[in-house]
Amino acid sequence: MAREKPGLTPKERAALTEAEVLRTLEAFPEPDRTLALRLHTLIQHWAPELSPRLWYGMPAYAWKGKVLCFFQPAHKFKTRYATLGFTDLAQLDEGTFWPVAFAVKALGQEEEEKVRQLLRKALGEGLEEA
Repeated sequence: MAREKPGLTPKERAALTEAEVLRTLEAFPEPDRTLALRLHTLIQHWAPELSPRLWYGMPAYAWKGKVLCFFQPAHKFKTRYATLGFTDLAQLDEGTFWPVAFAVKALGQEEEEKVRQLLRKALGEGLEEA
């Protein structure tokens, strides 16, 4: 894995890890490829402080070294839709019962705005205004 290579600076390790994530996304069959690449672009734009990485073979985005959110492609588990999921690090709490995974079949303007709102809420004050 890229982050285990000795002698590299943190910036070099991050670049190798992102390249590994992008290679993985490019290898996904459609429609997972298009969805994953678009989500990657959106997350990098709206939450640049998140670090892309692979997590159980899925693209994930870490905040302060811990996975905050991930993309579960439909083809991996032979499901009818992909999923954008959040770990317990995400500040999505709403009372005593709230969603942490969202089905993704397409990403239009409305869905992209929902992703932005979820990232903002998940990071609390950690998300910069984009």
